Amino acid sequence: MVMRRFETGREAALKLRPDEPVYCFRPSVLARDVKTFLDAFPGKVAYAVKTNGEPFVLKTIAEAGVSCFDVASRHEFEAVRGVARHAEQLYMHPVKALSDIRRALEEHGIRTLALDHPDEFEKIRLIVQALDLDPSEISLFVRLATKGHAAYELSKKFGAAPREAIELLQRVERHGFRPGICFHVGSQVEDIATYDSALALAAEVRRQAGVRLVGLDIGGGFPAPYGRDPRGPEKAVPDPARLVRDIAADVGRHGFDDVELVAEPGRVMVARSLSVIVRVLLRDGKRIYINDGIWGSLSDSWTGKITLPARLIPDPARKRRAGDPNRLDDFRVCGVTCDSVDILSRPFWLPSTVDTGDFIEIGHIGAYSLSLRTRFNGFYPDTFVEVDHAFEDDRDGLEGFATVETWGEPQTEAVTGEGDGRAVREGDAAG
Repeated sequence: MVMRRFETGREAALKLRPDEPVYCFRPSVLARDVKTFLDAFPGKVAYAVKTNGEPFVLKTIAEAGVSCFDVASRHEFEAVRGVARHAEQLYMHPVKALSDIRRALEEHGIRTLALDHPDEFEKIRLIVQALDLDPSEISLFVRLATKGHAAYELSKKFGAAPREAIELLQRVERHGFRPGICFHVGSQVEDIATYDSALALAAEVRRQAGVRLVGLDIGGGFPAPYGRDPRGPEKAVPDPARLVRDIAADVGRHGFDDVELVAEPGRVMVARSLSVIVRVLLRDGKRIYINDGIWGSLSDSWTGKITLPARLIPDPARKRRAGDPNRLDDFRVCGVTCDSVDILSRPFWLPSTVDTGDFIEIGHIGAYSLSLRTRFNGFYPDTFVEVDHAFEDDRDGLEGFATVETWGEPQTEAVTGEGDGRAVREGDAAG
């Protein structure tokens, strides 16, 4: 894909003046965040393709040094092969179609799979037998059900209870496969104790199973920086390098130093690499209607778990404006579709002068926004440009509310608003 290139999202908005959403891709930011995680994690890193499987994203991730990918479907098998033909793939979806298991083993050479149920083991065993493969070359990771604190808690659908996991591990080893343990504590996890609890459970299951493990996969969940509601308490996102070091220490404390450690990061790598430029279709009091929404790029904000950073890019063609340009207000954001639930659950904090025709750049949408967009009502954002500077580096006076957390680097000034609506500038300590 050939993309037009701009220094900032602001420049792209003012030069293109788009009436449809435009994605701003930042390959240098993506490469930097990938390297940050690779340098910090003391084991195998398998990027979770579900987070963002666009070819240009996967290619950048592979070029940044990732040689292993967590995949969940035949489409993801092929997407990885398309950009990194010789990369290792881990098929970590616990429940799979027979045809996809066969395709993974036979066509793509996948030799690591996850499961959480005896019937799933039987599916894999029968196909391995039918293909006349050596089970000792195949690693089967039993997924544990865990609970903890995360923006998106992922234990309700997958995972075996401890007793079931013990029996599955013993069955895997008995039939000649290489047993492993995996878990996934959720997405956007900001409490290290969540990982520690899962590791303690894994250690007890391992002890009772009495099998020789080939590896421990701690899944994903590593948090990315977003915005925050200025009315709420300060809450810094953990530095991923420090978080990973803490997790590695817990891994050793629970006795897993003798097995390969695997992680499946997604959000922490790609969140900051994309923003989207939207246009205000209508302002009605404290409501603004934009040309994107929850069925397009903004599903993360609909859940109520994440505050997306947003900046106003005023349309220079509008010469007259009402309101105080030095005041930030909280605006309810309505999406473009005719569905009445297409309203973001958290406000955008923008200058009170925002009006019809203005542009807004919404940052840090690299995770899940592209994967989850739909064609509902015929709206489907699919225009991309390349941008040089990070979203948080583009500042031009009072523009809105945006996070400026840049892990391990000094913070620049952030423009925020207090409860009375007056704008203040403040430099927070880095998270």
